[in-house]
Amino acid sequence: MTDYAQTRKDAAVQFLKLVVTGRFDEAYQKHVDLQGKHHNPFFPAGFPTLQKAMIENHVQFPNNKLTVKHALSDGELVAVHSHIVLCPGGKGVAAVHVFRFEGDRICRDVGYRTARAG
Repeated sequence: MTDYAQTRKDAAVQFLKLVVTGRFDEAYQKHVDLQGKHHNPFFPAGFPTLQKAMIENHVQFPNNKLTVKHALSDGELVAVHSHIVLCPGGKGVAAVHVFRFEGDRICRDVGYRTARAG
């Protein structure tokens, strides 16, 4: 793996960890091209809108927890498979975020979540 691929994987994981801990401004300033796009069907287009939704989610679930299971890199794409628990004691959900990078910035985000089996 090239150093650039590892750097992108590290950036994607750090972005998610910053968001989960409520450090939204740092996460977006450091890692996101705000002119980019997300593909979350529940929110209007644009990263600023998604950031606002993440803040609202964190207010509702301030004790959420993210555990990264895998991070894979292929060229400009990074996929992060994680387990997200919104409330202590909850089963949580499995999540996969696929990020596309331009340079060192996330310019696309596609996220998938599913109820955790078992």
